[in-house]
Amino acid sequence: MTAELVRGQNHPLPQVRLEVRVSAGKPIVAGATLSDAQGKVRGVDWVAHPGAPTLPGLEVSKQAAADHRLAFDLDALPESVHCVTVLLALPTGIGGPVRFGALAAPFVAVTGLDGSEVASYTVTGLDAESAVIALELYRRQGGWKVRAVGQGYAGGLAALLTDQGLPEARQLAAGINEAVTQGLARSVAPPPPRLPESDRTRQTAAPAAPPGGSGAVPPQQGAPDVPQQGSPYDVTGSPDPVPQPASGGPVNYTHPGRQTTTPPPPPPVAPPAPPGQPAQPVAGDATGWSMEERLYNQVWGMFEDLARTAAAYRSAVDFADARMEQELDRVLSDPRSRLGGQGDPVREAAQAKHTDLVNQARAALDRDLTQLIAESGVVEPALPPAFAGWDNPVWHGYRVPMEIPMAVRLGDLHLPESESLRIPMLVRLPLERGLWIDSGRSGSLDPVADSGDLRRLAMETAVTHAARLLAVYPPGEFTVHVIDPAGSGSSALAPLVRSGVLAAPPATGAAGVADVLTRLAQRVDLVQMAVRGGASDSLPPGLDTAEHLLVVNDFPHGFDDRAVNQLRYLADEGPAVGVHLMMVADREDAAAYGPLLDPLWRSLLRLTPVPDDHLADPWVGHAWTYEPPRVPQGSQVLEHVLNQVAQARRSWDH
Repeated sequence: MTAELVRGQNHPLPQVRLEVRVSAGKPIVAGATLSDAQGKVRGVDWVAHPGAPTLPGLEVSKQAAADHRLAFDLDALPESVHCVTVLLALPTGIGGPVRFGALAAPFVAVTGLDGSEVASYTVTGLDAESAVIALELYRRQGGWKVRAVGQGYAGGLAALLTDQGLPEARQLAAGINEAVTQGLARSVAPPPPRLPESDRTRQTAAPAAPPGGSGAVPPQQGAPDVPQQGSPYDVTGSPDPVPQPASGGPVNYTHPGRQTTTPPPPPPVAPPAPPGQPAQPVAGDATGWSMEERLYNQVWGMFEDLARTAAAYRSAVDFADARMEQELDRVLSDPRSRLGGQGDPVREAAQAKHTDLVNQARAALDRDLTQLIAESGVVEPALPPAFAGWDNPVWHGYRVPMEIPMAVRLGDLHLPESESLRIPMLVRLPLERGLWIDSGRSGSLDPVADSGDLRRLAMETAVTHAARLLAVYPPGEFTVHVIDPAGSGSSALAPLVRSGVLAAPPATGAAGVADVLTRLAQRVDLVQMAVRGGASDSLPPGLDTAEHLLVVNDFPHGFDDRAVNQLRYLADEGPAVGVHLMMVADREDAAAYGPLLDPLWRSLLRLTPVPDDHLADPWVGHAWTYEPPRVPQGSQVLEHVLNQVAQARRSWDH
């Protein structure tokens, strides 16, 4: 039975391998500190944070996120550690909330590795604080207990760490925030919790993998009284015949089960599978009230499964490489083996073991990929327009929707191990971050002839994104504005202009730029004042309450200092009141502004007009290859959809 704690209450912990799950609704930083019997943190090596997420016995998230899973193995902690403090903080410099009083109360739960909840605590009573100690896990009479603390600090992480006796508190707090802002600008938005494996028809098992593989961060060196251990996620037992190292067990890359707070309707029933064979995949095999929600959860489940199986494969290969290297080092350390032929059989045996391990890992990976590819083949044709690729036949029967979908597809994701498997990149609506379509060169996987081609492709990609957003919103619920100071994007913008879906012709010249930015900034001001004053019904009668998207081409050409400041204001404050930004720009072109624009770039989700491996997942840090949406060559689907949108808009206006 779960113990629902209040501030100051404690509860015994029945096990030492556990997780702390955090839910905050908005991206926050989660970390942990170790302290001795006097309650002192001995140094920075006793702090686990996004820049150094792994310490012996504990592992925290690498990025700011709305939901976190912190892993603990209390038996693996050094004897000198008497208390583990779980801390939460708001990241700075990304345009998010600056005090916990502006958020829903964070919820933390201590669970077993199987997800069973031991104790929970809702951190209430916070106001101006930007950092808080949520829980303490502490030794008591040979066992461990958890205490609900809820102590907040208006001075942020620096004040919290200083209070724990850390001399380098201010420098460490700055380093943590820098690590978070760098990671946030390149991360894929995390998906919702996924279903328990028993609720899915897919019967894949996690391939065994030794600790320390791809995506794992090595423990900090030189920590006082800190033995070097593996990840606390390590568990014993493995369904696959991949040999493991003598100490520790395989890493369990299984992610939390998809769950909802309300009972879902029963999912489709898969046909029974032959004995020993995985069940046939079914579209909508996930929890949710509607088919749209179930498909959304299923797509993210496929993303998680691919991340897990690729991580297990890479970890197994790394282990095989390391073991072969150790065996060869032992042979080469003996002069007799180097000079004579006595070492040849040992070398051949080491190579044979390495090949066998890699082949077993590859077989497990291929098994999982086969199942995921089969599931993708069933799910992709069943996706609604908001989730579907432009080559999906669903667009040929497109009708303007009457309800806003829960998410929209912004492209596809895949890994080097799965070139034939594409996972839709679904982002929740309304957009919480603006988009930056990068028109500069950045080591792309798809070489382009020159920068002019990249700029053209970037603008075409922006038009495709804007068209999809227009297509998935009901009539009158989404408005697109375009700023094209020099008119260089006129060719790419032609589908939007010809169809008449834009609120006004693209703004050109300095006067046009200033007019659009001033009007949108004023709208943000009005809505913010009304919301903060609790007078949402007192907005001017003629104010357009639709979501607004501003597409900016060729930034910073045609922008003066005032326009740049207005643009930053829209990027920071606009999403909360329905004004979103899509930049088409090369960051190097804005270098003349110096660090002034760095917060702007970090606040936007960077997408590319050509395939590029710049996105990282929130769990194991894979470099995912992003592929932008493409309209099939010669297809008229984009024009067909935009004409439908324009016609519905005209009917709605009248």
